[in-house]
Amino acid sequence: MIGFYDYTVILTYVSLASSVIGMTQAIHGRFKVAVVLLAFSGLCDMFDGKIARTKKNRSDDAKAFGIQIDSLCDVVCFGAFPALICYLLGVRGFLGMTVIALYCVSSVIRLAFFNVMEMNNALITEEGEKFYRGLPITSMAVALPLVFMIQFFVPDRVFVVCLYLLLLVVGLLFIVDFRFRKPSNLTLAFLVSAITAALVLMLLYTRYPIHIRRAPMISQIFKSFR
Repeated sequence: MIGFYDYTVILTYVSLASSVIGMTQAIHGRFKVAVVLLAFSGLCDMFDGKIARTKKNRSDDAKAFGIQIDSLCDVVCFGAFPALICYLLGVRGFLGMTVIALYCVSSVIRLAFFNVMEMNNALITEEGEKFYRGLPITSMAVALPLVFMIQFFVPDRVFVVCLYLLLLVVGLLFIVDFRFRKPSNLTLAFLVSAITAALVLMLLYTRYPIHIRRAPMISQIFKSFR
């Protein structure tokens, strides 16, 4: 079997599986579950690199494989998955498709650029501190759950506008060239705690319906061509 099979890539695969399952839930309108799974994918992505670095005897090929597989999974988890959620929640029409396309293209550019910089060890200061150029794509696993919470307190149209702005702003920040200091363990712990608390409150105490403009069923699409 091709590839590298050890504990260094397990969390990356768990993150991908979580997002794929989340896509199926979003398609069936279970958006709360989908958003929780997106956040869980982000949690896995936060720590997969730390776990991988605990294996000191990795070959250069194994390290390169880890970088590539992480970015390939991120395309699905934090590129396609959030775009699908936003589409199903109402980001539609020509403008919506344009914003979604720009977001997805920006996410791919950002990941490819990160891979090049990472393989050249260009994302580290002279003092040894690591940083990002552009907003990390994993940020969508934090931003979308927070924006999703707005849906329970504002009219549907306002919520959909927020989704448009989220995709546009975050997508642009993926490719804008600015330095973003890598978060410390304390910062990561705070983010995880805050998002977890928000999601738990959402699942336990929100009973508001989520109104969406559903996409036409496959059977309806075929009927339109008859």
